[in-house]
Amino acid sequence: MEELIGRISAALGIDEALASKAVGIVLNLLKSAGPEDKVSQLLAAIPGASEMLDKAGESGGGGLGGLMGSLGGMMGGSMGGAMGAMSAFTELKDAGLDTDQVQGLGKEVLSFAKEKAGEDVVGEVVSSIPGLDQFI
Repeated sequence: MEELIGRISAALGIDEALASKAVGIVLNLLKSAGPEDKVSQLLAAIPGASEMLDKAGESGGGGLGGLMGSLGGMMGGSMGGAMGAMSAFTELKDAGLDTDQVQGLGKEVLSFAKEKAGEDVVGEVVSSIPGLDQFI
C-alpha cells in the first residue's frame, strides 16, 4: 500500500496522508459497489488493501461514499453503483482534491491494480460500477 500511496502523492502533488485517505475512499467504493468475487480478488492482489479497509471500518471510516454505496447496493442495479461513484467523488472533493486530481487518482489506482491483479479483474470491477468511468 505504501508504494501506491507514494505514487499517488508524487503524481498528484499531495501529501501522503491525503493520498492514503483518497485511496481508502476509492477502495471503499470498489468494495461497496463492485462485484464481491472480483473485488475480493482485487483486494487480495493489492498488498495492504484489505488492512486499509479494515482500519477504516474500525475508525468509522468509509464516510458518505461507503454509506451511499451501501444504500445504493440495496437499491440494486446501475442506480446503486452510480450513487456510490457520485458520493465517492463528493467525498474526494471534500477531502481537498480537485477534479483533475480525482481523475489522476483514478488512473493511478487502476494502473496499480492492473499491475497487481491483472486487466481482466480490474476491467470487470470498473465496468460493473456505473459512473466510475467518468472519474478515470
